[in-house]
Amino acid sequence: RIFLWWGKVFSMSFLVYFVPLHCCSKFFCCIFLLLLFSLFTPQVEVYSVKVDCKVTSRFAHTVITSIALNKANISREIFFEVDLPKTAFITNFSMSIEGQTYVGNVKEKEKAKKQYEKAVSTGQTAGLVKASGRKMEKFSVSVNIAPNSNVTFIMTHEEMLKRKLGQYEIVTRVKPKQLVQQFEIVADIYEPQGIAFLDAYGTFITNDLLPLVEKTVTDKKAHISFSPTLDQQRKCPGCDGTLIDGDFIIKYDVERTVTIGDVQIVNGYFVHFFAPSDLPRVPINVMFVIDRSGSMMGNKISQTREAMLTILDDLHEDDYFGIIVFDSTILEWKDSLTKATKENVIQAKTFVSRINPSGMTNINYALMESVKMLKKERQDRKQSERSVSMIILLTDGMPNVGESSVDKIQENVRNAIRGNMSLFCLGFGDDVEYSFLDVMARQNKGLARRIYEGSDATLQLQGFYKEVSTPLLSEVDLRYPDDLVNSLTTSHYKQLFNGSEIVVAGRLSDNSLDNFPVEVFAQAALGVRLEVTTQDITVSQDGKQAKFYWSDTVTKDRSLTVTLRDSVRFLVILHKVWKQHPYHQDYLGFYTLDSHLLSPSVHGLLGQFYHGVQFEVRDLRPGEEPEKPDATMLVKGHELTVTRGWQRDFHSHIRKGDLVPCWFIHSNGNGLIDGNHTDYIMSGLFKTV
Repeated sequence: RIFLWWGKVFSMSFLVYFVPLHCCSKFFCCIFLLLLFSLFTPQVEVYSVKVDCKVTSRFAHTVITSIALNKANISREIFFEVDLPKTAFITNFSMSIEGQTYVGNVKEKEKAKKQYEKAVSTGQTAGLVKASGRKMEKFSVSVNIAPNSNVTFIMTHEEMLKRKLGQYEIVTRVKPKQLVQQFEIVADIYEPQGIAFLDAYGTFITNDLLPLVEKTVTDKKAHISFSPTLDQQRKCPGCDGTLIDGDFIIKYDVERTVTIGDVQIVNGYFVHFFAPSDLPRVPINVMFVIDRSGSMMGNKISQTREAMLTILDDLHEDDYFGIIVFDSTILEWKDSLTKATKENVIQAKTFVSRINPSGMTNINYALMESVKMLKKERQDRKQSERSVSMIILLTDGMPNVGESSVDKIQENVRNAIRGNMSLFCLGFGDDVEYSFLDVMARQNKGLARRIYEGSDATLQLQGFYKEVSTPLLSEVDLRYPDDLVNSLTTSHYKQLFNGSEIVVAGRLSDNSLDNFPVEVFAQAALGVRLEVTTQDITVSQDGKQAKFYWSDTVTKDRSLTVTLRDSVRFLVILHKVWKQHPYHQDYLGFYTLDSHLLSPSVHGLLGQFYHGVQFEVRDLRPGEEPEKPDATMLVKGHELTVTRGWQRDFHSHIRKGDLVPCWFIHSNGNGLIDGNHTDYIMSGLFKTV
């Protein structure tokens, strides 16, 4: 997206183009509405600064308005600078000077760039957006203002708030560099689901200024304002220094219910927010793979050690972990993963505190060994079946010993992991080949982050671990009816972590539709009990329950599809019977899909028929009902009495519920099934008889 602005101001032309960077995940906050306003020039007064943020259903619309005065007797150059989040997009920028307004337009990238270069080459005033730090881009423009004149800058930008670590965060950074006659930050939030909590504060706000942060919160709405007077902005009575220098922060979350998410439909469009709140924590098996090559010398290794000491404390006792440090060779803390007991964590801390850098960088060797160790643990079944496995790699450089081809390393890792675990890559510093780590992580159900060198590098490492150490679901698919949806944003996600949220938006083909069915498919390492009756469906795990009713949209057409580990599927259908029928009652039909994916050793009532049964029907004769004749079936060496009937076939995707003929076996299937039907009844799904 390109932002192009062209106009005439006091015989000088100026141009602004905006090129946002790739929309990637951020490390700390879900969104930054960052303002760095710099208008300080001698005899130029920043008269007013106002930030007006309106959030509706996690979508933030922010307008920044500022007025600057040139009190000098000659023209002055005034600068307007705003730090924007890299995922935000500018929807408007304008300047008003002496009653004339100059408005920006969106242009194609290459055309805007050529016009910008032409403006610079001819000595015209120009402005542009460029990267200014790890989390933002700087929008900057300057303009000459006539004596005793003023200019009004108005910028509007928008962004979808991202939930991280259980909250949304709005950060407004303000640095006016001087006292401002009228200074105001206002935010209005509306969340149809309801607001669960909200907090607002400023890094620069003293105890004296704290009462100026006004908050009004109701069930679904919140209003926050901060408007200090000129005197309240002063660092000290009578001085010209300003206290307004830092971040104004708003944090909040929305109410969540035990459903497949919140779907909002407005004007023919829908947005689906999916963030399950009741899923239990999944134990993890994690390998920490730490670069200790010579380039990690100094702050990098000391900050890594400090972060690891905190991360080890965050492990749960049902987690298993291992540590490999590497240079040209590798050093394992232990030759297998270890349960995260207090005693083991203390020993691991001692090992981490003694890590010292030296040597070269053999990434391939370290990763291959970590994968091998995790695989062996799975084969030996030392961990819970509910657990998930992951590797966290931290490195600051390129491989330069052993296998040094990044393409070959990526191939080796992909072939070794084969989708059975996740790889998360942390690139430390500016010299690391981040694209290599990013691709490798994405190929293996993970993600990569750049760790910036600085005093907060330790916090960056700790924050990343907190974000990825609580996976809830993998391979998440959100599905919507093809006949109701015209276009759709990304609806498949590799991972869903605790405290995050999946957002899918689309356009509906029927503008009058006010609700429609949604299906969510995902893999989870959970020990779940699914109980289905003719009244409801109950999902239980670790003492918690979620109950659905056949009337819910999740059970469209009174059917429920259960997928086991993304392979064999079962279809449960509620067959309704006339309520006043003398003896028939509502009953459940249990059907198998993709049965060829099951092992030949699968038995049970259903397993006996996965590969077909040889039978013969003879001696057709009248039954108790004229339209339902009886017959004799020869099967498994038995002669059984059977009755012809009709049943709706929901198993076939072609028939879609058409009536098909079938034979009903008397006496609960005795003679057809192995043994008696009571042999297959047990109190628990995973118990044996």
